[in-house]
Amino acid sequence: MTPPLPASEAAAALIESQALTIHRPGTTEPVLSHVDFRIRPGEIVTVVGPNGSGKSSLIRALLGHMPLASGRVTRRAGLRIGYVPQRVQLDIAIPMTVRRFLSLPVRVSEAEAEAALASTGVPGLGPRQLTQLSGGQFQRVLLARALLSDPHLLVLDEPTQGLDQPGIVAFYQLIEEVRRRTGASVLMVSHDLLVVMRSSDRVVCLNGHVCCEGSPQQVSTAPEYRALFGAEAAGTLALYRHNHDHDHDHDRGPVTVMPEGHRHGPGCSADHGHGTVPGP
Repeated sequence: MTPPLPASEAAAALIESQALTIHRPGTTEPVLSHVDFRIRPGEIVTVVGPNGSGKSSLIRALLGHMPLASGRVTRRAGLRIGYVPQRVQLDIAIPMTVRRFLSLPVRVSEAEAEAALASTGVPGLGPRQLTQLSGGQFQRVLLARALLSDPHLLVLDEPTQGLDQPGIVAFYQLIEEVRRRTGASVLMVSHDLLVVMRSSDRVVCLNGHVCCEGSPQQVSTAPEYRALFGAEAAGTLALYRHNHDHDHDHDRGPVTVMPEGHRHGPGCSADHGHGTVPGP
């Protein structure tokens, strides 16, 4: 289990960006503009937005895998990150067992590998070929690999892509279980709007910039969110209750929206006043 942070660091962000701006390669066209973002210890944060909104670019920038045009990213000293990528390219001509995959790039013991697989609900898969796994099994193997470093922060980029609805729900339940068991923070990019409500402490709505952020219930009623996903989607999300066994101060606060004068991304315009939107 990830050891608890000292009291002096407990409220500090694990990763924080300030005025982060990213350009498309070889151009001055922004993918993301002036993004302020942070994730604190112990919380599950989900980034949502339409295709092309910069969600995966934000993840890569936070991890240091993408150059910044301007702004800064700060990571807490000694931060350990476990990463589950959106896609993994497998060469079917090269046989690889689950056990061998878990030892890339750092070799782990048989006991460590089996414990990681068991913790994600797929014990005994070590001898299996990766190409023989179902989509759901492979995602759990990826998660097991990410957990081997005993991370403070678990980062998942579209982790349920290609899974059916029962598989999606089961995977998000597993993520919540991992958070409870390890104490790790979780940062996810997701398009699964119907389960985000039940799986997140905080939702960040992105479309080239941060349109709004807050608890799932609050974001689902924000004009910026409705402009991106439609009032019908927001109404459906509002039916879901956000149930966790711990308290959230942000549940009682307002939705944060960008200050007056910010640039709306495509599809993110809304007829509203700027400032804060009261929570329900």
